[in-house]
Amino acid sequence: MSELSVDVSWFRNTPHLIEGQVDKAHEILYNSQFTLPGDAAPDWGGDPDSTNPEQALAASLSSCHMMTFLALAAKAGWPVATYADHAEAALGKTEKGMMAVTELKLSPRVTFDTGFDVTPAKVEEMHERAHRYCFVANSISAKMTITPVV
Repeated sequence: MSELSVDVSWFRNTPHLIEGQVDKAHEILYNSQFTLPGDAAPDWGGDPDSTNPEQALAASLSSCHMMTFLALAAKAGWPVATYADHAEAALGKTEKGMMAVTELKLSPRVTFDTGFDVTPAKVEEMHERAHRYCFVANSISAKMTITPVV
């Protein structure tokens, strides 16, 4: 299998590392060319204009689900015209009392070429199949909810 990677870098901007005062802002470098500002979630003192690990996880799941859905739709001959999603990650405590992303929600909206007719039940079934085959979904233990907007 291929190795997929990113580079994460952070530097201390204070004389000392002090508990409760650590600046968590960092950079995430993709493919040695695209840099994304990262930080903690706003509830944990992070910059709301930067991405956070929880959003990145939701984006990974959403992106993987979309690509899997599109592959399955193409195989079925469905003329998908657009695909959009609103993904959410929820933090909470696990049964062991540890903080974790406890739930991920996807709300995909798919449109088709004019004249193509498919029932909402068939669209939901295709989303269920996409979820089952999505590499990222198969790697996550959090509860996942997919609610297609039909």
